[in-house]
Formats: sequence, structure tokens, C-alpha cells
Amino acid sequence: MYDLVIRGGTVFDGTGAAPVEADVAIDNGVITAIGKITEGAAEEIDAKGQIVTPGFIDVHTHYDGQVTWDPYLQPSTFHGVTTAVMGNCGVGFAPCKPAQRDWLLSLMEGVEDIPGTALAEGIKWNWESFADYMDAVEASPLALDVGLQIPHAAVRAYVMGERAPALEPATEAETEEMARLVVEALDAGALGFSTSRTVKHKDSKGGSTPTLKAEAAELHGIARAMGKAGKGVLQLIADFKDTDNEFAMLRGMVELSGRPMSITIEQDDRWPNIWARVLDNIADANKAGLPMKGQVPPRATGLLLGLTASLNPFVMHQTFRSIWGAPLETQVKALRDPEFRAKLLAEEPDYPAGEIIEMICTAYHKMFALGETPDYEPAPERSVKAIAEASGRHPREVLLDMMLERDGNALLYFPLMNYTSGSLDNVEKMLKHPNTAFGLSDGGAHCGIICDASFPSTLLTHWGRDRTRGPKLPLEWLIHGLTARNAELINVLDRGILAPGMKADVNVIDFDNLKLYSPHIVNDLPAGGKRLIQQADGYTASIVSGTVAFREGVPTGALNGKLVRGAQSRPAGVRIATAAE
Repeated sequence: MYDLVIRGGTVFDGTGAAPVEADVAIDNGVITAIGKITEGAAEEIDAKGQIVTPGFIDVHTHYDGQVTWDPYLQPSTFHGVTTAVMGNCGVGFAPCKPAQRDWLLSLMEGVEDIPGTALAEGIKWNWESFADYMDAVEASPLALDVGLQIPHAAVRAYVMGERAPALEPATEAETEEMARLVVEALDAGALGFSTSRTVKHKDSKGGSTPTLKAEAAELHGIARAMGKAGKGVLQLIADFKDTDNEFAMLRGMVELSGRPMSITIEQDDRWPNIWARVLDNIADANKAGLPMKGQVPPRATGLLLGLTASLNPFVMHQTFRSIWGAPLETQVKALRDPEFRAKLLAEEPDYPAGEIIEMICTAYHKMFALGETPDYEPAPERSVKAIAEASGRHPREVLLDMMLERDGNALLYFPLMNYTSGSLDNVEKMLKHPNTAFGLSDGGAHCGIICDASFPSTLLTHWGRDRTRGPKLPLEWLIHGLTARNAELINVLDRGILAPGMKADVNVIDFDNLKLYSPHIVNDLPAGGKRLIQQADGYTASIVSGTVAFREGVPTGALNGKLVRGAQSRPAGVRIATAAE
């Protein structure tokens, strides 16, 4: 008798091969058979009419603090994620000296919009070194597997002290010490090293991320040490304003180390062609045999604006600021008052020169009502600008009416990145590029303004089933990208494919009825902190190491997750029949 049998589902094995109808048997956390299984099981799942896939691997999350207090890592686990990797973009909480704790909290709050009060309340700081942090995570109850990367910002501050946030160059001795700490973390089981070179990343007081101007000698010194250790992946984000020179420095890290690198790829309206140039450079690197990929999203990086969110289009209006932070009911009452409304709509705020906030507040052609069921490729005629023009009103009037729907709980969708053309045509090019991987969900981050942890569901529903404004993509290829390809990206080869001998991380999904709901605010972080979550219907079961951890996205109480320590080899004797790209 087997521990668990999933019967009669349409099996997408993660290799990109065509699906087959089959049963899947599991014993002791491992897949033991796939095919027609007549033997019974202690537990069975009827998957007839549903699809069966490997568990999804999210390579780009920011649950670095949350993982120490929340076993379930929602909202990612609402969407079939069974392995989540954190420590991305150079930010995290180890290594850390006691005197640096508040600064690291401020950096995470600023860069990733995670409430500092929630982090301060939830994190117990029972670590200093990265190895200590890994031990603390490993000791925490987990419903899914997690992998950790060592963040450059924390390493730099640990070694350089106040000189790190001052953006001073590292000395040769400091570079050597940083490299030693990184290798020490890799030896303890860190999956890789991450850094950030973007001006968008600032701490809560407006200071730049300390890695912004790290010089080639520093980055190459760390990479060279990783190469000697023969361990770890590289992950980073950069602005690429000086595209070719910046890329050459990063390519040098791969040349010196031989370690795989993935780079954030997004299209910014202000510099709409950089993303394509970076991908061209990545393609050239791959032709030279260098393992470099772009991490790409399946939709726009979408801001959520409204009275319950962190931002809305009126935040720079002094009239609105008089009620900002008041209880929602008080704000709604004021905004419905004719006199207050007229004063607000007549006001012309002063926007700081060169800051993105002006675009967020005034780019009416990129603002859309989110509604109960989100449309992540909205047509231009649905924009606030188009509605205002058709109705003869000022766009601010339209915005205000939209924000007041559902008693002030309504949200607006603002596709900040990857929507320059008013469609997802460029995202399609990103997804289909031969040197990209699916990522950038930022699960656990941007708590009050972005909720992109649902990226796996968008890949399945929008690209695999529902898209009307362009071609769909093959479902088996999409699942391959969410599973085996991401396993290869971070070198955890014991998962991501359904085959006998592989780790039994499995999703059973009612694909025909898979449905995303719009994000909404909850106040369930420590200290009552708020965050956006987004739920879905259709995830019948998510199985972690052979145990059902979630049914319909709801935790079963099983805590079968583990900390993934280092690269994971393909289990001995496993034969993968088909692989597709």
C-alpha cells in the first residue's frame, strides 16, 4: 500500500513533454510510480478532470523576516508554491551585528515596503552570522521548503560598518573579508549571493542601498571566491543606464567564477529599450558559454493604489494629507463631502522634480479599476484617461469615484513596469526569450502597494488559457518554466519533475476553474501590520514531500517543509525521459 495516490489526473511532468492521463504514487516523501496504479493507498486524491504538476518553485521572494514567524508564507502558497527562495536583491537580515539591526530593518522596510514595526515585532534576532540565521530558519516550523541567499547589503555593512551605507569603496582587505563571509555562508548551505545596483532601492529614510556603487574589484573579489568554492548562484538587479559597461562588469563576475547569474529584467517607461539591450547582452554571454539568465515576470509590475493601500493618486495633495492615516470611514466621509471634494479636485500639488511619484499620480493612461476579478492586460479604452475623455470629466474625478467604490476598499491597478506599449506583448518576448527564467514575484514584499506573489497563477490562467489580446502559450511549456527550469536555475535538481525517485512536491489543480481574485488588505502581520494578499480558487491540493500541506490554498496544519541547504543533486537512479525548452 502506498502512502498517497493521486488518481486519474492529467499529468504535466515538468519537462515540457505533452501531458498524459496517469496516476501518481508517493511513498516516504518520494514519487514511486506514475501510470496505471491498481494498488491502494493510505490516502487518495481524485484528480479526474484536473491537472497534476510538480510543485512550483518561486526563485524570487522576500520572506527573509516572515519565514521566522510564519510557517505558511502566504500569499505565495495560495498559488501552488512548494519551494520559495529568499535573500534576493542584496537585502536580508544576516550577517548582522546587534548594533546594525535597526538599520537592516530600515533597509528592508524601504527597499521592499515591509512594515518596520512588523519586522521589529516578529524577528527574534537569535542569530549574528549567516550560518546562525540558517539554523534559526531551519528550527522554524515550515509548511513548504525554503532556500536562502546571502545578501550583499548585510555582508557589506557587517564588514565596513558606517562606510557601507556611505557608499564608500571597499578596501582590498574588506573585499577579502566579504568574500570569506560569502563562502562561509555557502558552506553552511546558502544557495547563492545577491546584490543590488539600482537607485530605486533606498532605506526608509531615503538612503541608497549600500551596494549601489560597489566597484568591480569588490564584486569580482566575491565572485572569484565563489568560483574557488565551486558553489552558489548569483542574483542581482541593476539600472543599466550605462548598459554595456555595467553589463561587462557583471559578466566579469561570471567569467571569474563560472557560477550561474540571473538578472532582473523589466521595462521602464522612462528608458523603454534598456531591457532589450540587456537581454541581447545575456544572449551574447550564453553564446560564449556563460551561464547568465534574465529573470522575467509574466505581467506588469503593478502598483495597487487606493485608500487602504500605501499610495493613491492624491497623496501629494495637501488637502488629502489632512485626512491621510485617519480611519477609512473618516476618509470616505470626507471625500464624499462636496466641499472637501471640490477643494481636493481643484488643488494642483507640487511634485518633487525627477521623482517617480509624479508619474504614479498623473499617468492617467496607466490607471485602471481593478475590480473583483483582475484583468492584468487591460485595454487602453478602460484607462482612467479614456473614461474621463469619454465622459467629459477630469481624470481626478474619475479616480476619486473609483477609489470610493466598495466603501473605500476599491483598488486601482497601475502597471508601472512592462506596460509601456499598453499590452503584454513585450512581456511575451521576455517570457519566450531562450535565456530567461520565470521570477520576480517578490512574495512577502511591497506589502501595501504590490501583490505579485500570484505570478504562478497568472502564468497558468492568463498565458495558458484566457489571453485575448495576443497569443497564448503552451501549458506544458509554462509549467516547465515554473518547475524544472527554475529548479535548474538555483541547482535544486531533486524536485521540479514528476518521475519515480524525485521529491514528491506536487500540485493538483482544477485548471478549468482556476480563478484569481483581486488583492485585498489584511492586518495580520506582527504589531497589526498591514499587507496585501491575493487568493485563488482551483488549487485542490499542494503536496510537500509527500504530505498534503494545503487544500484549496488553506493550510492543513502539516509542517513538512525544510530548509534547503545548498545545491541538490538529481536522486540516484532517476531517469528523465523527456526534456523540453
